[in-house]
Amino acid sequence: MQTSHLITAALLSLAGVAALAQTAPGTHTPRIDQRQANQEQRIDQGVASGALTARETHRLSHQQSVIDKAENRAKADGSVSTQERKRLTHMQNHASRSIYRQKHDRQGGGH
Repeated sequence: MQTSHLITAALLSLAGVAALAQTAPGTHTPRIDQRQANQEQRIDQGVASGALTARETHRLSHQQSVIDKAENRAKADGSVSTQERKRLTHMQNHASRSIYRQKHDRQGGGH
């Protein structure tokens, strides 16, 4: 009876490993994900400090949402190509500059 439990456990382990192997390595975007998290944190900090107005915050948050959707579309086919990664990086660079500019303009109450 114990042998059957071991066999079952081994088969379940193999099934789990097979499931992990099926996720395409090209769909992992840890740098992009971390950068998105950092940029969202920068927006939150700008709200907390008063450096961002409600309108600026909405615009910047929308920009992050557009990048998230583009990333999801890139991952949809199971692989994120080099060109798609470049496009996402370009979008994030643009968003980063927008966050900086909006946080350092003369609007908002934190200055």
